[in-house]
Amino acid sequence: MESLIKEIHTAVMEGQSDVVQEKVRAAMAAGLPASTILNEGMIAAMGEVGCLFEEGEYFVPEMLISARAMQAGLALLKPALKEADVKSAGKVIVGTVKGDLHDIGKNLVAMMLEGAGFEIVDLGTDVTPEMFVAAVRENSPQILAMSALLTTTMSSMVATVEALKAAGLREQVKVMIGGAPVTEDYARQIGADGFSTDASRAVSLAKSLVSAA
Repeated sequence: MESLIKEIHTAVMEGQSDVVQEKVRAAMAAGLPASTILNEGMIAAMGEVGCLFEEGEYFVPEMLISARAMQAGLALLKPALKEADVKSAGKVIVGTVKGDLHDIGKNLVAMMLEGAGFEIVDLGTDVTPEMFVAAVRENSPQILAMSALLTTTMSSMVATVEALKAAGLREQVKVMIGGAPVTEDYARQIGADGFSTDASRAVSLAKSLVSAA
């Protein structure tokens, strides 16, 4: 049993989607709880991937490959996790702001958060403040995560924070922002709750925002 968890862990770290699926199926057939497979096999592996990224051992391509492998395993686990009523780490709405069509960074953050046990509602790219507000109203998330890769679209982050206030929803959700031109100063300036430079740190930030809520 333990060896199956180790094999899932290794396969996620090495980005071997087929192996992850094969071992997840074997672990489920052997009667291992879905929560054990998720936490000890996949979430632990993605945590390690995040550490390796921060240490400069892994780069964005490796993170993406590992995150995709994790998602391949998660797709098989989801029905069992639902059945077992495994509690998610929190719900996060993610999206790239209005006027911006870049999605690699946003996708990686979403995958890394999912790998850490968060439930993700991905609104895609070119998301207007009104769309963010509607999604917050409909999904009651703990976190709203916005990405911008262009300096020209960063103003949409301000507009979204203001729209949340106008809708009376700002106090109900933590706002985190990121993207190449985004800085900590900017996050403070617009009244966001946090800022992250990369997908790995976004996971740590999300966890700290949820536990502080």
